Amino acid sequence: MADLKIDLKTVEDLTNAFGPSGFEEEVVSAIKKHSEGLFLRNDAMHNVYAYLSEEMLKASREKKRSGRPVFMLDAHSDEVGFMVQNIEENGLLDIICLGGIHNTNIPAHSVIVRTESGKKIRGITTSKPIHFLTAAQRADDSLEIESIRIDVGASSRQEVMEDYGIAVGDPVMPDVRFEYDEEHGICYGKAFDNRLGCVSILETMKRLVGEKLCVDVVGAFASQEEVGTRGAKVTAQEVLPDLAIVFEGSPADDFYFRAGIAQCSLKAGTQIRHMDSSYVSSPAFMKYAHEIGKKYGIKYQDAVRRGGGTDAGVISLTGKAVPTLVLGIPSRYVHTHYNFCAAEDIEATVSMAAEVIKNLDEERINALLHKGEI
Repeated sequence: MADLKIDLKTVEDLTNAFGPSGFEEEVVSAIKKHSEGLFLRNDAMHNVYAYLSEEMLKASREKKRSGRPVFMLDAHSDEVGFMVQNIEENGLLDIICLGGIHNTNIPAHSVIVRTESGKKIRGITTSKPIHFLTAAQRADDSLEIESIRIDVGASSRQEVMEDYGIAVGDPVMPDVRFEYDEEHGICYGKAFDNRLGCVSILETMKRLVGEKLCVDVVGAFASQEEVGTRGAKVTAQEVLPDLAIVFEGSPADDFYFRAGIAQCSLKAGTQIRHMDSSYVSSPAFMKYAHEIGKKYGIKYQDAVRRGGGTDAGVISLTGKAVPTLVLGIPSRYVHTHYNFCAAEDIEATVSMAAEVIKNLDEERINALLHKGEI
């Protein structure tokens, strides 16, 4: 098994945190808890900015720049979840999705509803037992979100509102707790898309503390990615990076494609994404990442995605354009309740990012930025 330097307690606390899109407060607290040696600030949207020194933090508040290139590390802090849309007379909760969740993955799972007061209440996403299904219903595999509700054990709207304290607009997340299988190096939990990216920012920046760098590094934890990369629209304008790495908990495809075709397999290293529906990568950045991987023996796998998207779509179009490298941690069953990933792939992702930044010099930066006359 690969030598792990990442802190698994950080992975546990960040993945366990409550944080559907727009409700990332607990994630912000978990980031703060595990940001030893870093300097943080946040904004009204629950975006968090991390700096390597107090001087950099102060300069960011005063909108001052050192004159050196700014290197942004991005990851989104939200997770897919639900919101209470209505409360039925019988006590069931109507819901809408926060982010992309396939309806067939929703029923018959435990969830947590968080009330305005902060109380967390367990519920079950409804599914009609087979005993009550007609033959036609058993043969019909279609499912609409309007037919899925949450049962918290109540029997009336009044009970839900008065005794449970649940109201329209309350957020909901999957009820899953992190576990680590040390024998096999496998992490189990929820929200690997994209709390693993948040972990990667923290772990990468800690490895850069005290290093002599040619760039100013800023970590940006963006909110509300799952509902339209909204947080990154703010963080990209605030940071105005020259270069960027976007971390993602990328959907593993090793059970859906044969060996040699799969491009996001567990224990095959960090995923270097060349293209998806949101962006086309910088060839110079891809070449540089490959060089770093080979130089330091960091496992990586290349990917060209037909669909999907990340904050790179927003960040790469900021200002005069930002060369952006997307590094993914292969994660099985993202956008469902339960995820698997390999701890060694998190380690490979962090190692790749740290070495990419540490090995930058003026010549390489100019090459990545395509500076000069044509």
